[in-house]
Amino acid sequence: MKSRRTKALEIPPAVKAAVWERDNERCVICERWVPVFFANAHFVAKSQNGLGVEQNILTLCDDCHRTFDNTVERPILREALRRYLMSKYPDWDESKLYYKKYS
Repeated sequence: MKSRRTKALEIPPAVKAAVWERDNERCVICERWVPVFFANAHFVAKSQNGLGVEQNILTLCDDCHRTFDNTVERPILREALRRYLMSKYPDWDESKLYYKKYS
């Protein structure tokens, strides 16, 4: 049986579909068309307890996802992606994207 944390950090299929539609079926960085399963990038990383909710998930192609996760460009991309998410959700609040065990 999966823990509450594991379930909270997973991205449900309905969230992937909604994010993919929100992002016009494209990588939000390079704008290349991608299949729905590419709606899987956490803005707040799973390793930092980032929730699997629409406000925390982005559609990124493999190359851009790898760049976002593993390069020195992360701070620049993170700021651009923060602005993108804020444009989609006027009440977007990064502090609400973390799994909190006792909440």
